Amino acid sequence: MLLVPDVVLLPEGPVRDRAVLVEDGTFRAVGPVRKLTQEHRDARTVRLKGHLLMPGFVDAHHHLTQSFGKAQAFGQPSEIFKTVWEPLEHALDEETAHLSAKLAALEALRGGFTTAADAGTRAPIDVGVVAKAAEEAGLRCVLSKVVSDGKGAKEHLERFQNSRLIHPSLAIPVPEDATAEVLKRTADLCADADAVFQVHVNEHLASVERSLKSVGRRPLSYLHHVGALNAHTLGSHATLLTPDEMRMLADTGAAVSYNPVASAWKGNAVAHALMWQTMGIRFGMGTDGTRGNGFRLIDAAESAQRLTYGLLSGDSVCGAGRSWVTHATGLSADAVGLGKVTGEIAAGKAADFLLVDLQVPELTPSYDLSWELVRLADRDQITAVFVDGKLRLWEGWPTTWDGRALVRKAAEVGPKVVQRARIQRVDPDPDGTTRHVSAAHRRS
Repeated sequence: MLLVPDVVLLPEGPVRDRAVLVEDGTFRAVGPVRKLTQEHRDARTVRLKGHLLMPGFVDAHHHLTQSFGKAQAFGQPSEIFKTVWEPLEHALDEETAHLSAKLAALEALRGGFTTAADAGTRAPIDVGVVAKAAEEAGLRCVLSKVVSDGKGAKEHLERFQNSRLIHPSLAIPVPEDATAEVLKRTADLCADADAVFQVHVNEHLASVERSLKSVGRRPLSYLHHVGALNAHTLGSHATLLTPDEMRMLADTGAAVSYNPVASAWKGNAVAHALMWQTMGIRFGMGTDGTRGNGFRLIDAAESAQRLTYGLLSGDSVCGAGRSWVTHATGLSADAVGLGKVTGEIAAGKAADFLLVDLQVPELTPSYDLSWELVRLADRDQITAVFVDGKLRLWEGWPTTWDGRALVRKAAEVGPKVVQRARIQRVDPDPDGTTRHVSAAHRRS
């Protein structure tokens, strides 16, 4: 299949007069239209007028089995994994975990994500259930198994060798969940297997203080101290880093995920991603399962940096549009251990890509497409989503399975799981202010 769009988003930026050859789930060639059409006359040529062909977004931090929670976390304090997420995941069985993960995978694909790194579930299930859901939906998944007890790590890393979409990973939710020996062994196993070791680090004040009280060090500093910080470590959030901890990341080559929406919804701070970029710290971008929309993620990424750091220093650029697009695609792929697999429109990479409609009022006239993708584009412009060279979604819905039936079932089952979970929520409106306003509005 020879694709000829109006614009191709290459690593160096948006380029016109380029064609892309896709074969066996891989980009085989990228080059000038005339050259490729002459060299590949036997290929089926598909002209995509008015469209951008761009790499799919890569979600560097997700929780696929938390999709039934959604608004349960809204208006809650930052430390909610004990009161919301653990009870929710513990209430899942294999059937409901599969449904939750597949719903999350569908939302991710609709938002332009072709890959998601799942940080590991606490549900009492075999993680093969999550793998099955991702494969059925057509989402590439870096799939973690939680190994805080040190059990089953090696077996998990060897389990999915025959899958084109599932890439195994190991996770320990927070460093103090495991002994120093297990942390070091897990990091070493991942390094030997060329997989990523996922762990939440320095997410909010409560997590930093808990680590100081339990092990005497801040989370990221503790990982470094025990030898579990290396080029295969992926630290999630990392919003509260000291200069010394940033230097630890830069020196070890460890990666982190910048999760701006999570900061806005439940955080104490916004990670200094611009400083990371300057220091050469590897980082991708993640949703934390907040909302599966790649365009809104990069918009939030730039906005958060501008509001927290750019305004104070008079920085009107804040990384520019291209930085955030790159960090949400190719550099996110690198952070989750798939830099050689996906994240770019380049020969030899997996054909994970989006077709984005450019003929919309929001992008007309167009002067700087990279900036416009960050600030003006949205998921309703995604005409098609391809993963591993296969068409997974057309105009927002699956082409080979019934996505609407899944949504109907999730709407029925999800609230029952939440009720069974006995989630403990802080009343976000204890004085009834919002309720009183709403009642007055209804009377008027």
